[in-house]
This record gives sequence, structure tokens and C-alpha cells, in this order.
Amino acid sequence: MSPDIKKLEPKDFPELLKEIDDPPSTLYLKGRMPPKGSLLLCVVGSRKSGEYGRKACSKIIEGLAGHRVAIVSGLALGIDSFAHRSALKAGIPTIAVPGSGLDKRVLYPRGHRGLADDIVRSGGALLSEFEPDFKATKWSFPKRNRIMAGMSHGVLVIEAEERSGTLITARLGLEYNREVCAVPGPIFSSCSSGTNRLIQQGAYPITSADDIRELFNLKMTKTEKGTVVKGLSKGEIAVIELITAPIGKNEVIEKSGMTASETNVLLSLLELKGLISESNGIIYPEKS
Repeated sequence: MSPDIKKLEPKDFPELLKEIDDPPSTLYLKGRMPPKGSLLLCVVGSRKSGEYGRKACSKIIEGLAGHRVAIVSGLALGIDSFAHRSALKAGIPTIAVPGSGLDKRVLYPRGHRGLADDIVRSGGALLSEFEPDFKATKWSFPKRNRIMAGMSHGVLVIEAEERSGTLITARLGLEYNREVCAVPGPIFSSCSSGTNRLIQQGAYPITSADDIRELFNLKMTKTEKGTVVKGLSKGEIAVIELITAPIGKNEVIEKSGMTASETNVLLSLLELKGLISESNGIIYPEKS
């Protein structure tokens, strides 16, 4: 087994996953799970997603930046991959649960192995109950769906046809007593027939990140130093927490523990976001 893949003990499984009727006996992890207390939101949808679904996915997820939330999805084509990428863009932790093992030689789909690397590199995780060298099969995808639904506090469906595998995850969410939500779609789109039906059956309609915040009572998180986190990456947060008062740029670089190049990039991003300013080698925190 690759040294970067860790076999978890049952006591280390996500808390909600321990509660389902058919929990996995084993889990393999690559990367890091989000901090305890994070809301885990499973986002799934059609592999044949259209522009409407992709825009809705990006807008809703990016609107959750700054909250203690992590996005769970299946690394699949379509909405799953857009969910992961939207989370990465917003600086939100994301967890991919593929229908294969986690060894890079078998990770499925092959075209998303770069995305999987980005997820781990950004501080997220890959999670699977299958042996690391297990190759995906037709039956492994429905089986992994229970992991996604079981570990999450809620399931958000963005585009799904009437006979879609995505609806298996929604059904499991209902069985596990999770909040099941859906984005309403155009009545002329086959990709919205499943989501519209879910809403008719009682799923919570989601039209913006505000609906997610209201449903789960999400509050904006703050860093230990009191800085409001508004879509900042972990690196940006680490740097801005050093700048509570005017401080020399070289001192920031030294205290950050990162290379000068990495720190300079982060400082530039923070300045573009209006959170700091620089003059004559001194970094100043901007008053909010």
C-alpha cells in the first residue's frame, strides 16, 4: 500500500457514518479530513450536466466560503467534478469518494487523477472503503454512494434525470435521516426532471447559498485572531493572522514557515482582496 494512503480504525471514521445500518468495515484515507464540527454537504448530480447545472453548482458552493463546511462528492464526471473544483476555488475543504481504490494506478475516472491530486494538495481528502488497488466496477458506485450520504449532514442534488444513479444517493440520504435538498431546474430539461420530482416529494429547494446557510444554521467562521474568513485559502489565513499590526515583510516571511516566493504570492492575493496594504516593506492590516 502506498505510504500516503492510511487505513483508518473504525473509531476514526466520520461520526455520522458510524450511525448508518450498513457502515463500512474498513476505510482508506489519502489526505486530511476537515476539522471536527464541520458541516459535511454531499453534492451530487448528473454526469451529463449542462451549463445551468454547472453555474448553479459553482454559485452555491462558492457562496459558502467562510463557513465551517466541507463538500463531499464522488469525483465523477459532470456535477461531481464541478463540486470539487468549486470548493477548491472557494478555499473550502472537499472530500472525494471514488468508486475505486485510492492507488493512483486504479483511481477512477482516470481523467480526474489530476483533480484528485489538487484535492489532497489543498488540504482535502480522498476516502474509500475499497482496497487501494481495487478497480471500479458497476456495483462499486452504488455501494460508495452510501458512504457519501452516510457521512454527510445533508445531500444536495444539482441536475438529475428521472432514472439517475444520483437519486440513489438522495434516497439513501432520506433513509439515513439526512437533509435532502435539490436545485429546481427548467421544466423543459431532462436533467431537471429528477430534481424537480425530488422537490415535489418534499426535498428542500435550494436556489442560493443563503438557502443552505438557513437550512443548516451556518455562521461565518473566524480565525483564532478574529479575522473573518471570507473564502480565504489556508495559506492566506496563516499569513493574515500574522498581520494584526504593522509588520515588516521579511518578518512575515520568516514567521510564516513558507518560502519567500510562496509568502509573496499570498501577500499579493491578500492585497488584491483589500485585506492588507504594503508601503516601504511594511505590511499594514486594513481596517474592516
